[in-house]
Amino acid sequence: MATDTPPTAVAAASTLSPERLAALADGAVGGDDDPIDVTAPATTERVGRVPAAAADDVARAVETVRESSAGSAWADRPARERAAVLDRFADRVTEHRAELLDLLQLETGKSRRTAAEEILEVPMACQYLVGSGPAVVGDERRGAAIPGLTTATVTYDPVGVVGVISPWNYPMTLAAADVLPALLAGNGVVLKPDEKTPYTALALAELLEAAGLPEGVLTVVTGRGETAGPALVDHVDHVAFTGSTETGRAVAARAGQNLIDCSLELGGNNPLVVLADADLETAARGAVQACFSNAGQLCLSAERLYVVESVYDAFLEAFVRETDRLTLGTAYDYDADVGSLIDAAQLDRVRSHVDDARDRGATVETGGRHRPDVAPHCFEPTVLTDVESDATVACAETFGPVVSVTPVADADAAVTAANDSPYGLNASVWCGDTARGEAVARRIDCGTVCVNDGILSGWGARDAPMGGVGDSGIGRRHGPEGIRRFLEPRTVSVSRVGPFVFPDRVPTGWIVAGSLAAASGARRVSGAVRRATRRVKRTVSD
Repeated sequence: MATDTPPTAVAAASTLSPERLAALADGAVGGDDDPIDVTAPATTERVGRVPAAAADDVARAVETVRESSAGSAWADRPARERAAVLDRFADRVTEHRAELLDLLQLETGKSRRTAAEEILEVPMACQYLVGSGPAVVGDERRGAAIPGLTTATVTYDPVGVVGVISPWNYPMTLAAADVLPALLAGNGVVLKPDEKTPYTALALAELLEAAGLPEGVLTVVTGRGETAGPALVDHVDHVAFTGSTETGRAVAARAGQNLIDCSLELGGNNPLVVLADADLETAARGAVQACFSNAGQLCLSAERLYVVESVYDAFLEAFVRETDRLTLGTAYDYDADVGSLIDAAQLDRVRSHVDDARDRGATVETGGRHRPDVAPHCFEPTVLTDVESDATVACAETFGPVVSVTPVADADAAVTAANDSPYGLNASVWCGDTARGEAVARRIDCGTVCVNDGILSGWGARDAPMGGVGDSGIGRRHGPEGIRRFLEPRTVSVSRVGPFVFPDRVPTGWIVAGSLAAASGARRVSGAVRRATRRVKRTVSD
């Protein structure tokens, strides 16, 4: 579906053309009625159109994926063979990085630096899945009911067809974070990207097929969320959703009605804590990265900063100085640090949060302005102080380049303030004594807490689970947990001596009494062994 005239946003991207975008759109499932216009945030131009799938289109797409997965015996292939597809896919992403960079910038308006960071995430995810994934999906021996006489083996089967609903802020990273482990686990996948960013998803599907994924095992459905989303939940066997808490609740409720499992990464109003012994210059630089990457449109971004009052003034001075050094821009080069917000609605949200804080007496230390001279939806990185605890920016997710900085008496007060939120996705603690920092981190109610880093050390720990608590979601990405959410465990138990029954001539009461006595003795022996082991360890360490 080519545009009438090549928009300047497309012309600025050296690898793209209206014809290339139309070719990508041809790979989407959807009807011809009422197509979706795709707009470039950097210029507000329409750059192309994609089909809008109706509920029936989604149902057919799921059934087609189910049939294609069965026909290609994707689930029956050895896990190493499925992993090899992901390995080749990582190479394809690297080879086509120029076009992927242009697509990301075109659809999201983010800076090229941020787009490059996003692309790097995909080969890193593949590296973990290829290296560790096959072992995760393999059979696992467990403790048997009667060791020596029985066995217990857990086998893992794919759930079937996984529905992935991915967001617009990181359309490549967050789609891949769900699609790739689902495929490795042997499932078929139907991916519904946000209607603002369909082309990146379509390009990823194209590259996966070029890497050897059987045709039809992954299908991209482009459609409006209110129509395609519920239809997807109604027909798949597991749904992985990334987005707002409000929509996540609706997804979870519908999944519950259908008795399917779901994994949800939702909103966050993430805290960052600076303790008195922190290196303040390092903490300030780290906080800027944690707060303003992707113009703050990152579910893991820090939005609430709590600084021990003895170092508050010095930290604030350093933090404002580092924030002022950030550059704004949406050009297809690496000159700018911060790009555009996604659209007018997001700009209105950011402005309303800042205006509400100002109306309640907050001070704007830097930023606070819409910058249409840079891009139509660009907003300056903004640092607020004197923010009331019930201000919108303190209570709700802004999802933009706006943060509040608040002094607290000590580490205990910082933990209390950090936990004063319904969200619990990501947190950050900055300190000199890392052992103390880790102790503080353990007290913060978030799924991931980084010490002396904002985001990357936690997100980049591919073997460790990542996800939220409270209003920030359920389920986990990454690690074995991120793969096994797409698997159904089955226990296979074998008795080497046939069925276990009470002997005919022995009173049942004697057997029960003897069994209880044996179990009690086994517990005492086990406890004695554990205590003796601890004593030996202490002796050796001394």
